[in-house]
Amino acid sequence: MTTNRIQTLFSQKSRNILSLYFCAGHPTLASTPEVILTLQRRGIDMIEVGIPFSDPMADGPVIQNAATKALQGGMTLRTLFNQLESIHDEVHIPLILMGYLNPIIQFGIEAFCARCVEAGVSGVIIPDLPFKDYLESVKPIADRYDLRVIMLITPETSDERIRFIDEHTNGFIYMVSSAATTGAQREFDKQKQAYFNHVNAMALHNPRMIGFGISNRQTLESAQANAAGAIIGSKFVSLLDQTVNADRACDLLFEALRR
Repeated sequence: MTTNRIQTLFSQKSRNILSLYFCAGHPTLASTPEVILTLQRRGIDMIEVGIPFSDPMADGPVIQNAATKALQGGMTLRTLFNQLESIHDEVHIPLILMGYLNPIIQFGIEAFCARCVEAGVSGVIIPDLPFKDYLESVKPIADRYDLRVIMLITPETSDERIRFIDEHTNGFIYMVSSAATTGAQREFDKQKQAYFNHVNAMALHNPRMIGFGISNRQTLESAQANAAGAIIGSKFVSLLDQTVNADRACDLLFEALRR
């Protein structure tokens, strides 16, 4: 079995990793493969592909709007897997599917994991997956397919829970910068810095990526200084919505990250 790409990435690059999130089927139903290949060409280290869902509780208005458009355009999990499979041989960076539990359960957890592997997906993030269900029902199947299940922690997550997640997952820990929904922020305040410092001091076994609110140089540098890298979602999704062109959206994003 080939090494999981998430594992490969973190073993080759321990700092300044940049991961971008976009919603499958946005800006258009057919654009998903092109967006992925463009991001890879532009030097993005890892990509999170959102599975559009009608009730995305962790997402702010920008990502909710993208999901609504994608669903209206006809995006389904089956279509997404077919699109990913069509570029399987051209993609060399880790792809992570981020989606809510309901569509995955409807698809079937075993069938979902099998299709992930066929489509070149290295990991999944399921924000509303209870940890008990993960351990009992999802982890045994995901492990069999060498699929990494990424867990989120927030400033509200207890140390005990963080250590438990660290012990029972492998890949990376998604460190949410705030307990609120996704969305761009201008800077990380003292409270968030204290949270980053506290988790750093825990000396966890898994690398961490910081996401939610990264949209400029200040937030990017802060995330990169306090973890293996940064995950950018809302900012890129809004630029993709604005430009309907992944290359142009990258230009504008890189420009914003220098400011």
